[in-house]
Amino acid sequence: MLRKLTAECLGTFWLVFGGCGSAVLAAGYPELGIGFAGVSLAFGLTVLTMAYAVGHVSGGHFNPAVSLGLAIAGRFGWKDLLPYWLAQLAGGVLAAATLYAVASGKAGWVAGGFASNGFGTLSPGGYGMEAAFLVEAVLTAGFLLVILGSTSSQAPQGFAPIAIGLALTLIHLVSIPVTNTSVNPARSTAVALFAETAAVGQLWLFWLAPLVGAAIGALIWRLALSSDRAS
Repeated sequence: MLRKLTAECLGTFWLVFGGCGSAVLAAGYPELGIGFAGVSLAFGLTVLTMAYAVGHVSGGHFNPAVSLGLAIAGRFGWKDLLPYWLAQLAGGVLAAATLYAVASGKAGWVAGGFASNGFGTLSPGGYGMEAAFLVEAVLTAGFLLVILGSTSSQAPQGFAPIAIGLALTLIHLVSIPVTNTSVNPARSTAVALFAETAAVGQLWLFWLAPLVGAAIGALIWRLALSSDRAS
């Protein structure tokens, strides 16, 4: 179990440091900034690379919502859910602390939103709570369907990380303007702790919506699509 938890911690660290780091360090420069598309790709690449690197050790969840969805779908043991969540949160917070230390090394830098998620005044596009909840739930459900389908025994083998990474890229392309994209409670929690906004007060939505979405996606898969459920 220690190997699995270490892999989940490292994978979530890479996701938060690489994905949120691209937003904090590289997205804001007028001439060199990578923009929304670059940040979207960065998040997808973090999952793709770590899924290949440590996915064979832990399953490559790096996300409490994914772990819950896989448990509901019968692909992951319920007894391991809380330890995975704790490892993912630890990796995310460590990554956010490291990113904060790097970013604050520039004179005059302020944390501001620090790549955190939000709705209302904290939404990049000014979207309200209902829109934020809906987009997070729907996109997390879709993410679980991609994960479950691409890792099915009937899917082409060896390509799942590519499909999953591209799905996360697509998710960010759609929802950065709405919520700055969560679909991952560990990612949301980690950076909210360092943001200089009211992001912590809105964290409930970025736990509830992804977990609800993951459950919906997993149930759709289990009840209508799966042909290879495992205990």
